[in-house]
Amino acid sequence: MNGKRRRGLGCVFLVCAALAAGLPDEGAAQSRPEGEMRWALYVTLSPVWFDPAEVVGVITPFWVIYALHDALVKPMPGSLMAGSLAESWTVSADQRVYEFKLREGLTFHNGDPFTAEDVKFSFARARAKILHDKVREVAVVGPHRVRFQLHEPWPDFMTFYGTFASGAGWVVPKKYVEHVGNDGFKKHPVGLGPYKFVSHTPGVELVMEAFEGYWRKVPHVKRLVYKSVPEATTRLAMLKRGEVDLAYLLDAPQAEEVRRNPSLKLAFSGGIGTFYLDFFDQWDPKSPWHDRRVRLAAVHAIDSRAQSDAENLGASRLTGSMVPRKFDFALALEPYAYDPAKAKRLLAEAGYPNGFDAGDLHPWPPYFSMGEAIGGFLGAVGIKTKLRTMEGAAFYSALASKKLRGLCVCINAVYGNAASRISEIVPSDGAFAYGGSPDVDALYKTQARETDRKKREAVLHQIQRLMYERVRYAPIYEYIWPSGVGPRVEEPALMLIDPYPWSAPLEEVRLKRK
Repeated sequence: MNGKRRRGLGCVFLVCAALAAGLPDEGAAQSRPEGEMRWALYVTLSPVWFDPAEVVGVITPFWVIYALHDALVKPMPGSLMAGSLAESWTVSADQRVYEFKLREGLTFHNGDPFTAEDVKFSFARARAKILHDKVREVAVVGPHRVRFQLHEPWPDFMTFYGTFASGAGWVVPKKYVEHVGNDGFKKHPVGLGPYKFVSHTPGVELVMEAFEGYWRKVPHVKRLVYKSVPEATTRLAMLKRGEVDLAYLLDAPQAEEVRRNPSLKLAFSGGIGTFYLDFFDQWDPKSPWHDRRVRLAAVHAIDSRAQSDAENLGASRLTGSMVPRKFDFALALEPYAYDPAKAKRLLAEAGYPNGFDAGDLHPWPPYFSMGEAIGGFLGAVGIKTKLRTMEGAAFYSALASKKLRGLCVCINAVYGNAASRISEIVPSDGAFAYGGSPDVDALYKTQARETDRKKREAVLHQIQRLMYERVRYAPIYEYIWPSGVGPRVEEPALMLIDPYPWSAPLEEVRLKRK
């Protein structure tokens, strides 16, 4: 991905052909879509997730976006930056101009033609602050050609535009959205994806039907149903009864039960999300969390290995970093050791020999058992917390509006590379940053302008090392989790895109033929 981009930077224009991963298999005989496949999801679907413009730092909306919508460039099997609605793109020698050649003859689910105007419109309404700050102008060069002009060279334009780092590259129909409005679009979304919207019953289910006009290939399954099932035990029960075909995110006891059942299959997926403990009040000089020793004590109090064993059968990978090791510019950092005795000594040195009341502990929905366990580890060394659980939409809103206090067992799943990964929490202007440091802010701005790869890597490594040394947050592990697959499923499409936690691309899911 990055190598392909770098090799072309010395040319006046680089034509990047759409990668084979995004192309249809011309030789494959396509039959009509058949059957219905049902998923048990672990959180309630939000209508906000039906609109790519609303993607801000949380990857979960791509459950729906991969079905209903399509992007100019997106992660696909074999490539994390594959051409999709864009047949090709060019990069100018000064790295300020990106021009995309779009596929012709495509229509949205409602019959509206797909043009460059839709691309420009979709970018303008996307909640992608960093992209809007960097892009000076989006120009429609022709009906199927669009040009992005940057204020200055920015090596991460494609990282933010062409991966899950934002929803800005995903396209909605301009004419339809202007007609029904943003609220109307969320009630009945229209896209270019392999599936079209049928119905949404809030808190119950989302129903989608195959769009046989999808450019890449005709989907195998006629109807997809996403059911909201917050309880893991209920998800497993539904899987065993045949009410669903794929149950996401099972707790360890349910996963073991799937493993013992010969008619079911246990599947692991993930690799994007990193769990971490965030200290919202560390920027307040009056808070105990302002003291590095207290934050370090909390880190040493957590037994991440035991947590992985208990939560996901030991599949998750321990880490000392927020950035997955597979990502570009990642600095490998060893996990902090589990050492409760050292944690107590650090607390005593900081003036809390008997511990202290740390207030609220917010677990990221629906990982409430994880929050309980982390609270138990902290309590064992004297850091007393009160678990505060919230429904998903309410939690995301409170987090983004900086209303939470105390601690958070959070998860970062921003895609791309080290720079995009830390963009929401490390710079002080990040969407989920409750504070920041001037020197780190300056370093982050420096790397964003640096076009020399080795120099940029050095700066990004410095930022990651500073975060580790200052205990800005406490990484727990790279999250890999079990799901249950039912007997009717031939292809669940898990980890066809690696890393990516859920079924995708959805035109590849298949049921067994009777």
